[in-house]
Amino acid sequence: MLEKEKRVLVGMSGGIDSSATCIMLQEQGFEVVGMTMRTWDVPAHFTTEGQEQPNYILEARALAERLGIEHHVADVREEFKKVIVRYFIDEYMSGRTPNPCVMCNPLFKERLLCEWADKTNCAWIATGHYCRLEDINGKRYIVTGDDSKKDQSYFLWKLPQDILKRMRFPLGHLTKPEVKKFLAQKGFEAKAHGGESMEICFIDKDYRDFLKEQCPEIDEKIGPGWFVDSKGVKLGQHKGFAYYTIGQRKGLGIALGEPAYVLKINPHKNTVMLGNVEDLQTEYMLVEDLNITDREELMNCENLSVRIRYRSKAIPCSVEELEDGRLLVHFKSAASAITPGQSAVFYDGNRVLGGGFIAFQNEVRKLVAERQESQL
Repeated sequence: MLEKEKRVLVGMSGGIDSSATCIMLQEQGFEVVGMTMRTWDVPAHFTTEGQEQPNYILEARALAERLGIEHHVADVREEFKKVIVRYFIDEYMSGRTPNPCVMCNPLFKERLLCEWADKTNCAWIATGHYCRLEDINGKRYIVTGDDSKKDQSYFLWKLPQDILKRMRFPLGHLTKPEVKKFLAQKGFEAKAHGGESMEICFIDKDYRDFLKEQCPEIDEKIGPGWFVDSKGVKLGQHKGFAYYTIGQRKGLGIALGEPAYVLKINPHKNTVMLGNVEDLQTEYMLVEDLNITDREELMNCENLSVRIRYRSKAIPCSVEELEDGRLLVHFKSAASAITPGQSAVFYDGNRVLGGGFIAFQNEVRKLVAERQESQL
């Protein structure tokens, strides 16, 4: 390999997974360069008064020094706020439930890693994601990691080919316990027993408090609205549609004598529809803003399934491409709590074919009725 081909830039968070990634790549003969992004500061990141840099940067730097590798810090807090935090707020303000990690990977983390890889003469970029890569007919596909409990393929469907072809995922063939054992065997016992990262890195409390903090005018802009049933009958007042998400049962602040779930959010009318758990079930959904590796492969896949949230099982399905480019997805077994704004990720077995964002479902009944009528 040429000198550049031996160099790999690793996104270092200071945690278990990125630390193991650095060590593994070193053992594979790569010259590892570390890069840590300072995206958002929360109190939990600081342990001493007057501390200037968050703990994860200090931990990443200490690991880099111990391994003898080059390390860089990118302070991208302003850009992160403008791109990812703004997206997060805008989605809730539009009646959708955001997927910040999905957006952060292509728009932010992996894009910045590629830019810094070019600056530091690295051919490759690597992260501690639990997934694998597979090349077929000149295209690179994400494949689920061997640890089904930690598999992170769901979050990466939006990555374009030019980034995927530079990526390495050293942890894809390992389970989390195996990664911890590896670190301990290499003399990093304390690191092996370190804590896990927060699910959303910029929120250390309830997302509703975060919305109010970042958007003080939210209550003035939206204000109280009505809970309604499926017929539009008013059931009581709510605090504003942005504070609710599809499938939510707890924290509604209304007593109806039986468990109630959020079925639908109408941001234009500021209404939140409630119903029972059976009302959340559906056989169809609409998906938009697609990133599909090979559309023909997707349309003809006999083993197609889709995941509609991170920790859910993939549901067997079929898809139809509509004239406007969206997909009408037909589940082969009923799905629950279809949530606009969340990701729908399509799989052929354990291989990611692509994904899209779940759209508002207002037109589903009409589209399904039209297709059923045409088959008569």
